[in-house]
Amino acid sequence: MPLRDLLLGLVIVAIWAFNIIVIKLGVEELPPLLMTTLRFLLVAALLVPFHPVARHQLPFLMLLSATFGTLHFALLFIGLGQAEAGTGALLVQMGTPFATLLAVIFLGERLSAKRLLGLGLSFGGVVVLAGGPSLPSPLPMSLLLVSALGWAVSQLLIKKGPHLAPMTLAGWTALFAVPQVALGSWWFEQDQMSAMINAGWFGWGAVLYTAVMSSIAAYGLWYGLLRRHPVSRLAPLSLLVPAGAVILGIVLLGETLNAHIVFGGAMVIAGVGLIVIRFRALLGSV
Repeated sequence: MPLRDLLLGLVIVAIWAFNIIVIKLGVEELPPLLMTTLRFLLVAALLVPFHPVARHQLPFLMLLSATFGTLHFALLFIGLGQAEAGTGALLVQMGTPFATLLAVIFLGERLSAKRLLGLGLSFGGVVVLAGGPSLPSPLPMSLLLVSALGWAVSQLLIKKGPHLAPMTLAGWTALFAVPQVALGSWWFEQDQMSAMINAGWFGWGAVLYTAVMSSIAAYGLWYGLLRRHPVSRLAPLSLLVPAGAVILGIVLLGETLNAHIVFGGAMVIAGVGLIVIRFRALLGSV
């Protein structure tokens, strides 16, 4: 991989790792479902006018908005409001093992010994993380794992659904998710108007960063790299995101590094690595 593309990949990793910190700070000023709603509104406003879709594609996009927009993102924001950023970033990585299991069950994909070992390590890592002090109760872990499951279901839907450009998917799923998450905010949260009026740099900055930097800029750059390089080369870079989030959580938020995060996180990352990295292809391209 040329040095320019490697550096670009590291910039993307940094954007996504910092995104976890930004969400954590943002939900301290804005209720999580309200913040998710505002983020979706901004993403939709920036993308939908420039990415039209056919009418027959709308049902698929509405379904995807429920799994990817509401189930994944809404629960991610809520879960990160109650868990440490580093732990949350590690638990969200369970989307890959979940997607692997769903592909085996519903798509008939075969489970190799390497991927089976990866699944065992990943789920073992979750057990270790669950025993640590960085989760105040079982609730945030459950929310983050269901968020990861929502991501996994969405990946299967995208794989089997109509072919649409990534920014088209992002814009329209955000648009259809707005009323779903807004209804959740209206039902479960209070004083939304007061929260928006009183929100400062962290709250509104989080809305802007998660919409523009993480969802649009970073993903746009990432798919550009995917067009130039095989997945086997880029997968190891994506595994740096949770490690970066752990480090940023310690440096910027004063979170602590304990044995549960070290060993549990290492198990999760190693397990996901075994699932996603094609080592033969990677070695063959060196």
